[in-house]
Amino acid sequence: MLPQTLGADLVSTASGDRWRGIGTTKEAGILAPLFCLYSKESVGLGELEDLKLLIDWAVKSANSVIQLLPMNELGPLFCPYDSVSSFALEPAYLSLRLLAPAKKIIFKKRIGNLKKTFSAGGRYVDYRIKNEKVSLLWDIYLAEKDADNRELEKFISANAYWLWDFAFFKTLKHYYRGLVWWDWEDRFKHRDKNALEAFYQAHEKEIAFQIWLQWLLFKQFKEVKKYAQAKKVLLKGDLPILVSRDSADVWSHPEFFKLEFAAGAPPDMYCAKGQRWGMPTYNWERIASDSYKYLKEKLKYAENFYDILRIDHVVGLFRIWSIPYNQPMENQGLNGFFDPADESKWAEHGRNLLSVIINSTKMLLCAEDLGVIPKACPETLAGLGIPGNDVQRWVKDWKIKHDFLEPKSYRRLSVAMLSTHDTTNWAAWWENEAGTVDEGLFMRKCGDHRQINFGAIKDKLFDASRSRHGRLRWRDDIDSVDKLVAILNQGLSPQEGGAPNHPIGLGASVSKGTVPKEYLLDFIDLYENSYREKEKLWKHLKIKGPLCQKCDQKIIQAALKITLDSNAIFCIQLITDWLYLADIFKGDPYQYRVNTPGTISDKNWSLTIPISLENLLKHKVTKQIRKMIADSKRI
Repeated sequence: MLPQTLGADLVSTASGDRWRGIGTTKEAGILAPLFCLYSKESVGLGELEDLKLLIDWAVKSANSVIQLLPMNELGPLFCPYDSVSSFALEPAYLSLRLLAPAKKIIFKKRIGNLKKTFSAGGRYVDYRIKNEKVSLLWDIYLAEKDADNRELEKFISANAYWLWDFAFFKTLKHYYRGLVWWDWEDRFKHRDKNALEAFYQAHEKEIAFQIWLQWLLFKQFKEVKKYAQAKKVLLKGDLPILVSRDSADVWSHPEFFKLEFAAGAPPDMYCAKGQRWGMPTYNWERIASDSYKYLKEKLKYAENFYDILRIDHVVGLFRIWSIPYNQPMENQGLNGFFDPADESKWAEHGRNLLSVIINSTKMLLCAEDLGVIPKACPETLAGLGIPGNDVQRWVKDWKIKHDFLEPKSYRRLSVAMLSTHDTTNWAAWWENEAGTVDEGLFMRKCGDHRQINFGAIKDKLFDASRSRHGRLRWRDDIDSVDKLVAILNQGLSPQEGGAPNHPIGLGASVSKGTVPKEYLLDFIDLYENSYREKEKLWKHLKIKGPLCQKCDQKIIQAALKITLDSNAIFCIQLITDWLYLADIFKGDPYQYRVNTPGTISDKNWSLTIPISLENLLKHKVTKQIRKMIADSKRI
């Protein structure tokens, strides 16, 4: 049980009603992307019905929260955060075995063939299964006799705001063989009413099929929610802050978006060039002029499936990194700006939008508040009773001690975790990233200073034999800031005549041939927060004996214990971090990551855990996890 004061503090916030419903006891949970899972009945990838097995495992392992990634329909990159709709669900997740016509011999045989061709449980999902599944569903739809279904009509009426636009969009996409909507004929691109009416007359069945699909998905997901409620497991959804440029949302409401910009993130210590996500930013003024109905309808639909909702990239509600759309792709997020540009408006902007969200839903809100964020963001979240994220590898004293914080120093109003879907799993971080800096970022900083020759100093600063995956590990003998500064100065490129070419702004007061510490603070900050990082964390893990470079079950258990024992009201672990206790992952753990930000790869958003849900329910690791959660008093 949390201290009485925290409970009282939470129920007195704008989120108080939600906290009264969910309770203010500390809880544990699992972050499990559905595509990562599979059962013996799955066709190609995890399906909605498989979530019931995950719920059973959650109960057995004492996890009371299941967090999912966005379940919206995926676009061509299969990224859940770049979906073709803020509403529509992904048809590949539909459980074919539950459909009545699918039980006929002809369909049972086809489903069996699909299972053989696209067997679930491989290393990665083969997303070709989606088209095959939809093709089969089309035939099942044509065989469906009960066309006049009152339940379906009720669904259509309740979701008229988005459903028809989505069905038209999907049918037009097929008609134009996948072309982006801005390359369609003007009559459809600009939604000419007469043209759309004529298109409906010619393609009524295809449009109705898209609606039917969403109805089936709705019903199956609602059944999952009902099952979770009966088992007293909370479902936590994920609301992407953005939507794909080539989406039903943007096509149907272009006035709500700033299409001349692409959203992203500025450069940081993990992404040297920043990130360019490509989705358009919002025109909040236009959305507000419609009483925020677009935002409210998203929340209304999500409420059918979730008890808790994670707001992705919540800082984007305060200010979002906007990149001119015509910027070269290779620049990533380098040449962007914050919108709103006036920093004094950020706090009010974020608070207003979050207040609209809170007042428009019964779900408890959580927020992804990672990265470089303005002070107003965490202050506003705390004031509204919205938990942020505390990721163990980043819960540090960054300014003075440059060391990890004890569990009691985690934010009480937070979700503690070892990893996120955008990071390496914890074992991969420990083996490949702890105690390192990003090579691209370090090279760019050398370039920013205009005269530090990275090639000349790389081997003097970093141990090549222990550096991998684009991460540079410090040499052990670089044991002081003075040594770092001295070697950086050795990399200075002299001007003609032998005088050093100092960075802009140093002036004539700089001693000949050297750059003082105060002009190298960015390098010093990188060094102080990464040098001997592993050794510092080893002390916090409280494991006896010499430091182990490879992650094993004992180390991951100690790391999990830090977050379980923390003050955080929620402790939700990526399923790969929980399952590293089971010793089922082989080889370099770096390969077992859900997504690598800033990259396009068939390995992103397609990882599959190497154990079926049925076998996981019987695995001895389940008892071990239950004991760990019980020991942390999160039951």
